[in-house]
Amino acid sequence: MTATQAAPARTAGKGRGTDHQASLIVQGDDTTGVVAGVASVLARHGANIVALDQYSDNPQGGSFFQRTVFSLDGLQARLPELRADLDEPAAKYGLTCTLRDLSVPKRMAVFASRSDHCLLDLLWRHRQGQLPVSIPMVISNHPDVAEEVRNFGIPFFHVPSAGTDKSAAEAEHLRLLKDNVDFVVLARYMQILSPGFIEQAGVPIVNIHHSFLPAFIGAGPYAKAKERGVKLVGATAHYVTEDLDEGPIIEQDVVRVTHADTTADLARRGADVERAVLSRAVLWHAEDRVIRDGNHTIVFA
Repeated sequence: MTATQAAPARTAGKGRGTDHQASLIVQGDDTTGVVAGVASVLARHGANIVALDQYSDNPQGGSFFQRTVFSLDGLQARLPELRADLDEPAAKYGLTCTLRDLSVPKRMAVFASRSDHCLLDLLWRHRQGQLPVSIPMVISNHPDVAEEVRNFGIPFFHVPSAGTDKSAAEAEHLRLLKDNVDFVVLARYMQILSPGFIEQAGVPIVNIHHSFLPAFIGAGPYAKAKERGVKLVGATAHYVTEDLDEGPIIEQDVVRVTHADTTADLARRGADVERAVLSRAVLWHAEDRVIRDGNHTIVFA
């Protein structure tokens, strides 16, 4: 493992007016009084609700999901008491409540391989303040992107992962990630993560992959797509689970192509979609807009 250290990256999200704002994610059974019960706690503390989204999959005994953003003076000092008071409606209505200070950006590690379009897009958006995250590290199984990552002021770690036994590489990944990140993004990281690594990482992992109709797995997907005469190319961003590429979907998109497009054209247009889909998924996760419910997601975009 080799590491390239650099000056701390500029924190994204400044200037977004989040200094006194928090997000509150609520999920549980849909029951009369849930919204009022939660809102009454916020009102008692003098919180001002600035955004609220909610969804019920069945008002007659279904599941309820809500995302609230509120402002509160002296937020950081008052969060512990607010969390404690939210236990009352949580216990009464059988809810899970997650409260987070939005002025503290989530820490995002990025895994990449040789293909750099998704990686560089995320780093550029971060530098422009478009992604409210901090990026403590980029990890790659190849050194190719080290210099470009260094130019963004992000620490780069080269962790080789060759052969069938990935245990040493995954052990090093876990060492680097431990207590340093809130989620991981696989920006076209061309390695399969083991179930043990996913479990021990203990944080959400977001993946991006091409998705065609039909799907083409393995090497050379765009060449296979050209051979079959596909009319759409697209991408899917999803959470990683032990079942390969079957985790909860966060975002998807497609673009139309024609018989005149070459394999290179398909790859270029597919890369464009991958960048856009992954950046939206990262933004929504970073802003607590995605609620996982089993293998399903509710996305308040």
